[in-house]
Amino acid sequence: MEKRKLSFLQIWNMSFGFLGIQMGFALQNANASRILQIFGADVHELSWFWIIAPLMGLIVQPIIGHYSDKTWGRFGRRKPYFLVGAILASIGLVLMPQAEIFIAFLPALWVGAGFLMIMDASFNIAMEPFRALVGDNLRTDQRTLGFSVQTALIGFGAVVGSWLPYALTNWFGISNETSAGIVPANLIWSFIIGAIVLMVSILITVTTTKEYSPEELESFEDEQSHLEADQKEHSTENASLSAIFDDFKKMPTTMRQLSWVQFFSWFGLFGMWVFSVPAIAQHIYGLSHTDSSSAAYQDAGDWVGILFGIYNFVSAFYAFILPYIAQKIGRKRTHSISLIIGGLGLLSIYIMPDKNWLILSMIGVGIAWASILAMPYAILAGSISPKKMGVYMGIFNFFIVIPQIINALIGGPLVKYAYNNEAIFAIIVSGVSFLIAAALVYKVKDVDDVVQTV
Repeated sequence: MEKRKLSFLQIWNMSFGFLGIQMGFALQNANASRILQIFGADVHELSWFWIIAPLMGLIVQPIIGHYSDKTWGRFGRRKPYFLVGAILASIGLVLMPQAEIFIAFLPALWVGAGFLMIMDASFNIAMEPFRALVGDNLRTDQRTLGFSVQTALIGFGAVVGSWLPYALTNWFGISNETSAGIVPANLIWSFIIGAIVLMVSILITVTTTKEYSPEELESFEDEQSHLEADQKEHSTENASLSAIFDDFKKMPTTMRQLSWVQFFSWFGLFGMWVFSVPAIAQHIYGLSHTDSSSAAYQDAGDWVGILFGIYNFVSAFYAFILPYIAQKIGRKRTHSISLIIGGLGLLSIYIMPDKNWLILSMIGVGIAWASILAMPYAILAGSISPKKMGVYMGIFNFFIVIPQIINALIGGPLVKYAYNNEAIFAIIVSGVSFLIAAALVYKVKDVDDVVQTV
């Protein structure tokens, strides 16, 4: 039995929920640092608060992957997790920038960090099954396209989320002024709108996508017969949660090789997300790290949102041509070149003369971002048994969150003590990390790259 070849519209609808997830994720990435600074965090403390995000991924994604592999009911296999994650993430989006309303119970900084934790856990609940769904529903010759469509939707959602605060202020007149401990109105409304879009987009995927039954997926095992040598240990299924640790030990060779590529890619991304606002406020706008409540600092923060939107805008369109590039030169070379371009983009921020030149830097970052979101998963999917797709996509997330946790622990002290609170040097380290990841791509064995067609 062979999987159906899906139309482009079916693949688009299957991944449409990612648009809402990434819109919320982009709002968090571009604005969480300055919201926490408004609530009282110093620049060198930011990475410690951000450690919540990768910790949630480390804990949640493998568990969700494991149980979504075992789930089947009237609502499907992966779809119940999309919906629960979306509901919880929406609550976090609405309440995080309004944490000061809970000040009678706890300091706003800690309440804000708590809702950041809820958002991250919920994004992970919703996100991991989406990756597994592509592996479940698509044939080998459509997987690169499937992950590229996901990347495009991620890009579109992130553009809207990143630009929304700037647009609400400059196009609709909603204030971005702040005072001590109070988040600007444009951020509060942006997060509310993000929560609404998240719920609507998830519902579109849930209502339009059909999943294969466990019996149908079982019949597709022959399609993956080339995996038996690498995964022969999995002939007996273990339904307990402890099986996750056993699966980790027995991960496919391709996943082990990709782990190092992912480590340096996401180490760099985390540094960019956490420190871009203070780095650009200081290095480009000439502000001090203590000016977080000033009008100029809020303008810098809004401009970082524009820049993040630009790199996501670039990634959305680059994602559509990734399958064609990969078909011509191979997925590994495509990914390596994209990471090199992104690394050079981050390094160029240091020499840019003004804020407008940073657009050029973000074009490079967008090319790398598109590839990071598509190529590793397309390479990985070909090395995984269909019965283990969910849990291995969750375990693969270890190599995304562990580098972020390490960066979170050391990033703040480095900024304070090694960089003298000059956050721009954290961005430079991120650029170098991308270049290291690009070199490591060539050590990866891509199991089914040779059979990819578009």
